[in-house]
Amino acid sequence: MDITDREELTVVGFAVRTTNAEEMDPTRARLPVLWQRAGAPGAFAHVPGRIDERLYAVLTDYESDHHGAYTQVVGIGVRTVPRLPEGMVAVRVPAARTLRIEARGPMPQAVMEAWQQVWKHTEAGGTPSRVFTTDLEVHHPGGADLYVAV
Repeated sequence: MDITDREELTVVGFAVRTTNAEEMDPTRARLPVLWQRAGAPGAFAHVPGRIDERLYAVLTDYESDHHGAYTQVVGIGVRTVPRLPEGMVAVRVPAARTLRIEARGPMPQAVMEAWQQVWKHTEAGGTPSRVFTTDLEVHHPGGADLYVAV
């Protein structure tokens, strides 16, 4: 984990509201369906202004901490918010000071292990402490990088 400043970003994609407890139960988990939808060929072909070929996961609207509900948006980075296709949302990811954690290896296991590191850091009262505002996963061919707001 290292501390870095993350630049502002706008993401257009699909959203769900969930909790970590729900995601641990395969019968209630919403994220696999969200990722399947976002990863479908051509899912974002009709969204103009794409900035790169990465997929972004924005974790925001935290109810409390990592035990409470949050919203996850999986989508693409865009220059400006276009007229949104039906079923999609736009979210502004503000610039922030973050903990950066690399997730490498088979997905989604590597990302889950990276989040477990974050949760241990949080539970142990690690510094800097999380602020539970807006966190970001940047998915690329080499894996993913987590940017956790502190």
